[in-house]
Amino acid sequence: MIDPKHVHETLRRHQLTDGFSLVLDLERSQGAWLVDAMSGERYLDCFTGFASWPMGYNHPMMNEPGFVEEITVAARNNPANSDLYTTSMASFVEAFSSRVTPRQFPYHFWISGGALAVENAMKVAFDWKARKLGRRDMQENVDDLVILHFQQAFHGRSGYTMSVTNTLPDKVGLYPRFSHWPRVHNPFLVFDLEGRVANDIEAEEARAAAEIEAAFRRHGKRVAAILIEPMQGEGGDNHFRPEFLKKLRAYADTHDALLVLDEVQTGFFGSGTPWMWQQLGVEPDVVAFGKKTQVCGIYAGRRLDGVEDHVFKRSSRISSTWGGSLTDMVRCRRFIEIIEAENLSANIRARGEQLLAGLRALAHEHGGLSNVRGMGTLVALSAPSAEARKELLHACYDQKLLVLPCGGRSLRFRLPFVITAEEIAIALERLAAAVARGHTRSLTTAG
Repeated sequence: MIDPKHVHETLRRHQLTDGFSLVLDLERSQGAWLVDAMSGERYLDCFTGFASWPMGYNHPMMNEPGFVEEITVAARNNPANSDLYTTSMASFVEAFSSRVTPRQFPYHFWISGGALAVENAMKVAFDWKARKLGRRDMQENVDDLVILHFQQAFHGRSGYTMSVTNTLPDKVGLYPRFSHWPRVHNPFLVFDLEGRVANDIEAEEARAAAEIEAAFRRHGKRVAAILIEPMQGEGGDNHFRPEFLKKLRAYADTHDALLVLDEVQTGFFGSGTPWMWQQLGVEPDVVAFGKKTQVCGIYAGRRLDGVEDHVFKRSSRISSTWGGSLTDMVRCRRFIEIIEAENLSANIRARGEQLLAGLRALAHEHGGLSNVRGMGTLVALSAPSAEARKELLHACYDQKLLVLPCGGRSLRFRLPFVITAEEIAIALERLAAAVARGHTRSLTTAG
């Protein structure tokens, strides 16, 4: 085994190593605390692997002998789940479809990678729309079909998803994309320090509606789907009003398009409910998921049955060799069991409210911080500039608090589901210390 002190230099010989300078100790890390294998120092993990590791480290139920034996068997093998079925897969699918996915969504598809989940959601929409238009010949050209999507969206780095991702140019630049797909304004909410809406959101939504209607006039019946994140993560933790999402539902119904939600960042209890859309009161047609679910994929509703032989009924229209990882499926089912056994949905909501209140108090004290917002484990605030945000991130790391950037000048928390009230208090203390550090002077002098 390589010495922890040599991990970075070993990796650097073969790949870019611009991540954290610590080395994750998988055995000594516990709960919300990540241990650096080099120094033994503990970091409060409000990063959680880009919101992909919700249970903290070494949860007791993950170490129970029966579960360890089951996941070891799965890890020793790697079956092609698309065609070779196992009791472990069936147990996972039963748990996910009956205890996480709402009953009105009978169709499921599994794959590895959030971008590929979103990409297959788009393929569902393209196939459905083509058939709606009477195009059933597999040799027919359907390049005129488009996906309506939004500014500041991040949906992934795979083929189709690069055409709808538009956060930082270096993520999609110099790669060919479908540049004619309509991209419209994203009317996100801005909040004051009391949690009230602080921008003219009706005007923002009117601008978006005008651009959406222009896109439908331009592309006619060729819009296969409206694709949106219920909260744009990497784009800036941008939240939308339920009223706006209801407008999108109406546009999709009127123009015979599917409403597709990308919940890779927000889904699987991150907001306090299994899916963020359930709190926003707007039912989609297709949902893409990943990250916290471990295995990625999509689920879809009965609207697809408006055409014959859609992708969930015709063999091999969407597929992959492994059909997701069996090991990830076993782990996801265990996560569901932990969430239920410990009532973590309630903890997620309570700790999110605690963090929001603490951040608002901190922002009142330090005038450069603003726009505190969030839901459950998905919480963010804004610095006055990109440079101030950069300095604040470095200061948080020095305080052994792991957080993430998003958008042009925001800092986001992605909390583990098991974080305690005491640990939220520690996170706030460390953030306050980071703000107070001398090299974060720009928090009060910039902008």
